[in-house]
Amino acid sequence: MTIATEPQLRFVSGTHGRGPLTLSSTEPITVCVRAADPLSRAGVVAQLGPRPEVRLRSSEESSPGVLLLVTDAVDDDVQVQLRRTQRTSETRTVLLVTAIDGQQLLSAAECGIGGIVRRADATPEHLVEVITSVARGQAYLPGDLLAQFLSEFTRVQQEVLAPRGLCATRLSPREREVLRRLAEGQDTAQIAESLSFSVRTIKNTLQKVMIRYQLPNRTAAVAFAMREGLI
Repeated sequence: MTIATEPQLRFVSGTHGRGPLTLSSTEPITVCVRAADPLSRAGVVAQLGPRPEVRLRSSEESSPGVLLLVTDAVDDDVQVQLRRTQRTSETRTVLLVTAIDGQQLLSAAECGIGGIVRRADATPEHLVEVITSVARGQAYLPGDLLAQFLSEFTRVQQEVLAPRGLCATRLSPREREVLRRLAEGQDTAQIAESLSFSVRTIKNTLQKVMIRYQLPNRTAAVAFAMREGLI
């Protein structure tokens, strides 16, 4: 089956604490289809209804495995719906969208989106494939959208966050450098000397990291940063 000419991406999702659903090989995935207009919803329901891999639920039923949100663009209303789902349930979300730009990709990612499919690519087989991947704890993006996402992510980091001493990886440059040197075996005095800061500044930097991520000590802070790929 050929859905699009560009490569597709599948990767294990570590966003927002959602783990994969517990699925048996024969258990259908519960899916709620939501759209701004009844015609769009009816079209998607007609495509998915006959598929044995999914079981459709009405919007009134609670906690489906996957929410399939059909929209033209990621506007404010869509973001509100995504954030509400992220905040109030363990439901994973697939966005079926007409068009999406780099900034909207970032917004969707911040709202915990599990997968994005263009409406032009939305055959029943492709929708079921993406829904299944997302339900199993993976994330899905077409290859060109991944490139767009990374480009926008880099732009925000360089033009918006870095001038303010912030970092999209959740650690500031100073915090990353202090933790990296701590991981290499330097003590706070050595780190302070090498970075031309006071020992108190280095200790305060480490303390802020430990408080932010509720880590009990410096060793745990280093282990966390390494595990998350931050250093």
